[in-house]
Amino acid sequence: MSDVHVLVLMGGPDAEREISLRSGAMVAAALREAGGFVVHEQIIDRPTVEELRACPGEVIFPVLHGPFGEGGGLQELMEMDGRPYVGSRPRAARLAMDKLTSKLFARTAGIRTPPARVLVAGEPCDLEPPLVVKPIDDGSSIGVRRCATAAEFAAARSELEPKHARLMAEKMIVGREITVGILERELLPTIEIISAGDFYDFDAKYERADTKYILDPELSPEVAAEIATASRAIYERLGCRDLARIDFMVDADGAWFLEINSMPGMTDHSLVPKAAAHAGISFSQMCARLALRSIARMKGSNRNHRAKAAHEATGVSTDTGAAAECAEGSVAVADESPEVNSDAASGSSAAFDSDTNP
Repeated sequence: MSDVHVLVLMGGPDAEREISLRSGAMVAAALREAGGFVVHEQIIDRPTVEELRACPGEVIFPVLHGPFGEGGGLQELMEMDGRPYVGSRPRAARLAMDKLTSKLFARTAGIRTPPARVLVAGEPCDLEPPLVVKPIDDGSSIGVRRCATAAEFAAARSELEPKHARLMAEKMIVGREITVGILERELLPTIEIISAGDFYDFDAKYERADTKYILDPELSPEVAAEIATASRAIYERLGCRDLARIDFMVDADGAWFLEINSMPGMTDHSLVPKAAAHAGISFSQMCARLALRSIARMKGSNRNHRAKAAHEATGVSTDTGAAAECAEGSVAVADESPEVNSDAASGSSAAFDSDTNP
């Protein structure tokens, strides 16, 4: 029986391109280590559907981060391509990539999230410092500025508004930084992030060696339950699929939802692989499992035959029925999710008050 051919996509046109290249290389190596796969690595920018179809592989494993690679554009191309792929479908990817929209969804689910405003150049903001200024649709803490004073807030706006089309201001929550990974609807162990710098910025995530990660940190039963419930709720309401990472701040009031990442990093510094390893799932097992599950979602005896062949080589269960049920559930949740205020997508200055406790 032949091996499963996996197309690992990396690169992309977004600011996180270098991280994507590192993530993609690690995923490709992990699949080779798992066995049962022939891996085709492809560095892309913004391909057409014809260019994507010309790339070899039975299943696509995209490891791109940012508005195009993670925010629906690439997912739409993969839908047109027709092959099974790892990760969320286009609508869920778009919703998750938009920080303000995901906060609106969280709020409708009764999840505590800091008050936020869309920033429009030349217009005032009615939130008072301390604030965090961040792009609405970027990741890896790119363009994030913490502003303790009005002067710092004004300086951050002057710096970032020419560089980013859509910015938001969010009330700063001072406390513990907690993240939770989800793998195929199952919560992975919680991680607390302790940065040696002011906050968990790009350097702390990918360059510095003094960032501390505490697996299964001590949390009160109430806060632990709140984080678990909120993580599952936002993942389901957005219609995410396969994997995600949800970020929180925890203070005396409890847990505050910040954002969700539908294609989290896969580097040696990344948090979902750390959490999976702590749960006894090696990186190679996780990558193999995701590739095989995406194949199992697709109907057709030939694809299922190849998935079983890979199972024999890797020992990773395909569990076709469960995977199909998972996929159908994700789509159903996405279709039933409430519509959000169009102001969030249009970049208006509409207020977003979310300081009501759930």
